[in-house]
Amino acid sequence: MRGDRHLSPAPSLVILGALMPRADPVTSLYSLAHLRDMPAATWDALVPEGQPFLSHAFLSAMEDSGSVARNNGWAAEHLVLEHEGKVQALLPGYRKWHSYGEYVFDHGWAHACERAGIAYYPKLLGAVPFSPVSGPRLLTADAAAGHLLLQALPEYLSKAGLSGAHINFTDPALDEQLARLPGWMERLGCQFHWQNRGYRDFQDFLDTLSSRKRKQMRKEREQVAGQGIDFRWYRGDELDQAQWDFVYLCYANTYAVRGRAPYLTREFFSLLAERMPHALRVVMARQAGRDVAMALSLVGGDSLFGRYWGCLAEFDRLHFETCFYQGMDFAIAQGLQRFDAGAQGEHKLIRGFEPVITRSWHYLLHPGLRTAVADFLLQEREGVMAYAAQAREMLPYRREEGH
Repeated sequence: MRGDRHLSPAPSLVILGALMPRADPVTSLYSLAHLRDMPAATWDALVPEGQPFLSHAFLSAMEDSGSVARNNGWAAEHLVLEHEGKVQALLPGYRKWHSYGEYVFDHGWAHACERAGIAYYPKLLGAVPFSPVSGPRLLTADAAAGHLLLQALPEYLSKAGLSGAHINFTDPALDEQLARLPGWMERLGCQFHWQNRGYRDFQDFLDTLSSRKRKQMRKEREQVAGQGIDFRWYRGDELDQAQWDFVYLCYANTYAVRGRAPYLTREFFSLLAERMPHALRVVMARQAGRDVAMALSLVGGDSLFGRYWGCLAEFDRLHFETCFYQGMDFAIAQGLQRFDAGAQGEHKLIRGFEPVITRSWHYLLHPGLRTAVADFLLQEREGVMAYAAQAREMLPYRREEGH
């Protein structure tokens, strides 16, 4: 059941034994190198509802498709705390030899280490690959098991030859736990999410905006419609392989135009469609009966998560319509409360997406590096909070709406 491990059970027991009142031979901490070696039901039993990115289906599709693999700088290293043969806590994680695909940028820290002769890689990343979506990162059956796993992490890092641990896009529960543990440093970020405040339709949303912004959005949508483009939504099980080929071609093209290779493989999309079609939503933009663009999203709980987009030809304002307005329409129609359209954002801000503070946590073994990063994060924190406050002042809502 445990599959390949980067550490044998014996060192893991030593780690836990140092934390417990007395050695506990029935409790172990080990790392799982292939998610396929753990039954989906065992993993998913610890995943909260409404978290499609943490599901066995999503993360195993990343691994089985080769989108995350040792040869591209990612090696699965999921930490598992087991008691009496039963999994009690999980930390989805990856051993990494670079910092790409994370959306919490620590390249500067790595470059500083290189100049100082300090090994920054490999490091441990607790995250969903290529997915800047906040949510639980520590999956537990009970709080005590999760706390024990977190306590064991520093010694695990040392024994496993890792420079530190980085847990990205955390939820408030983990924020609270890590804030109480020594050595962990909090880093803030800012994203932009759209909130559905019970709108009856898109016009109802537009009515909450200032006159100028309302006219601008209406004009943008009219410009797309005026090019003869319409839209059709699909669930994951409603697309055939030729359509998935098109989805991938559009996705890959967003990287090709920047001279980069895509993170995800074509097989990843087919595996998603096979393993979790109920969570997938794809909107196709069509002109004269031919697909010209697409946006792929996931649904989880009360939220819509926009993930991948692409087009094969340039059309005026098509990006805004496909990635934002179509998703807002969908969220309203389905009664979803939140639309997270991905990272980055001033172009979202002026369309009603509100600033949201995100958090990540970092534990570095090298004391000098830890001190330097802590000083940097204090300064960065002030800038992020000021940026979010300034962004809120630029929202397009009428002031009497309370925004």
